[in-house]
Order: sequence, then structure tokens, then C-alpha cells
Amino acid sequence: MNPAHLIATLIGVGHIRPAPGTWGSLIALPYAWLLHVIGGFPLLIIGLLVAFPAGWWATARYTAGGADHDPSEVVVDELVGQWIALLPLSYAAWSMQIPILAMWPGWIAAFALFRLFDIWKPLIIGWADRQGGPLGVMLDDIFAGVFAALGVMALAALYHGVL
Repeated sequence: MNPAHLIATLIGVGHIRPAPGTWGSLIALPYAWLLHVIGGFPLLIIGLLVAFPAGWWATARYTAGGADHDPSEVVVDELVGQWIALLPLSYAAWSMQIPILAMWPGWIAAFALFRLFDIWKPLIIGWADRQGGPLGVMLDDIFAGVFAALGVMALAALYHGVL
């Protein structure tokens, strides 16, 4: 297989049926955990800074010449969006020296909220999705990840009595 296919499908995870986007989001979780355990929040940020352009490039190459600008097997965008949704947890664990898995309810919230926003596509998420092309494929998941991250922070604030 070529590198663009491997990256775009997350080494074939995007070919798992049904719900390849959900599988892409699920596989993002252990990779985020690994990056956090190795290098904390800074390494997860670096991972995002590498995964976004790599995903954009791979999506462009994988979809070039095809009629479908966002085939369901392309799930690298889910990895990027899911990692964004996990950023508040990684930052909190890293800055307060808490084991990241101690925040397991936050992981569930980040996953569920990211999938909700990625499927529902409200507001700017839907706008990004309608842009088409490889950048649109990546952007709608970035925005869904930001919405999910904000939701994770709001739920944490409620849980901890801040709100």
C-alpha cells in the first residue's frame, strides 16, 4: 500500500465496517494515551501538528481524481479531531501531575461529544464539511474536536462545582 492510503485510512482502520468514523475515533484514543504518557501535553500538541498536515496531504493524494472528496474510509481526520477533544484532559493531567487515565469519565465524554458533533455537524462544522476538498475533510473534524473539547471543559467544571 502507498503511504497516502496508510495515513488516510489509519493503516486500514477506515475499512472496518460499520461506522468507520467511529472506529477511527476509537483508534485515536490509545495513540493519544501513548503520546501523553511518553511526553505529556506537549507531545500530544506536537502529534497534532504532525497529524494535521500529514492527514491533509494523505487525503488530497488518496482522493485525487475520484468523485468522492470525503470517502468513508478516510479517517485520519477523526484522529485529529479526537485528539483535539482530548487536549483539556491531557493538559490537566500534565499540569497537575495526575495520571491521565484517572480522568476516565472525561475520556468517555470526549469520545461521545466528538462523535456527536462530527455526525450532527452544527454551525461551523457543517460549513467546513460543505467546503469539499481535503481541507474541508480535515476542518470539519477540527471544529468538531474544538466543540467537544469545550464540552469536556464545561462538563468538568460542572462536575467539580466550578459552574
